[in-house]
Amino acid sequence: MVKYYAKKILQYFIVLLVAITLNFLLPRIMPGDPVKYMVGEDYVYMTVEERDALREEHGLNDPILVQYGRYLGNLLRGDLGYSYQSGREVSEMIGEKIPWTLLLSGINIVLTTVVGVILGTIAAWKHGSKLDLFLNNLMAFFKSMPSFWIGMILIAVFGVSLGWFPVYGAQSAYARLTGWGKVLDIAQHLVLPEITLLVISVTSIFVTMRFSMIGVLGEDYIVMARMKGLTERAIKYKHGMRNALIPVVTIVMMNMGYILGGATVIETVFAYPGMGRLLYDSVIGRDYPLIQGCFLISTLCVVAANIIADFLYPLIDPKAV
Repeated sequence: MVKYYAKKILQYFIVLLVAITLNFLLPRIMPGDPVKYMVGEDYVYMTVEERDALREEHGLNDPILVQYGRYLGNLLRGDLGYSYQSGREVSEMIGEKIPWTLLLSGINIVLTTVVGVILGTIAAWKHGSKLDLFLNNLMAFFKSMPSFWIGMILIAVFGVSLGWFPVYGAQSAYARLTGWGKVLDIAQHLVLPEITLLVISVTSIFVTMRFSMIGVLGEDYIVMARMKGLTERAIKYKHGMRNALIPVVTIVMMNMGYILGGATVIETVFAYPGMGRLLYDSVIGRDYPLIQGCFLISTLCVVAANIIADFLYPLIDPKAV
């Protein structure tokens, strides 16, 4: 068991190092001059010497290995640098956005898992029935729809036409709400993004649970449970669902890994002030330190989620070791 865990930790350390290296290189091979995005419209009025001086100030003229070494050294000190565009600390900017993304994506993971597992179990239990066919077709329809299109439809119908829910942001601007009023306001802003995320992400949980449950229902211990006279409810939930959940853990952990960066499109459509929107703005602005900071946090989440999954597998299924 110790050897298993040690091997996994070494593997993920190598993965993390490679991810950090790619995180450093990718922004630097992107087209465009970062100086242009630092100064905006004044770029065309700058001389070559002024542009070089600005690159020198930010270390962009140093050899790539020197920049890489400085980047690793800063990471070890917890320094993510300063944003080119705003001049603020990257860690401070990310710290402001993470809570909103954790709220949005965290609720989505819970809803997606619960809905997907329940519907997948029902479809498997009614395998071959009209209900099973309906749920499969419904999930296929959800899977085929682009996320931004779903968001736009929900905004048009429930936000603009009916006026039931807010269509942008995480809370009402200048409202100065407190207590339960603020909680309710935030919840109202979450409704449309959460529905959009649920529609586009529930399919994977449903399909995994359905096929896993179908396989479990054919096992000998299910037949034996029926012969013992156990109720269908007990067989379905206590014996069937519990054993069918093992593959679902992988999907849930993958979703947890992408919790900070997986909602970029949705956050952009709804102007939600989370990590996804911050990453989008940083890429548009060629803001290297901010891009690197966002990708680094997302990478750490993915690696951490996979480590947790690898530690859970032996506890759920000893045969996984």
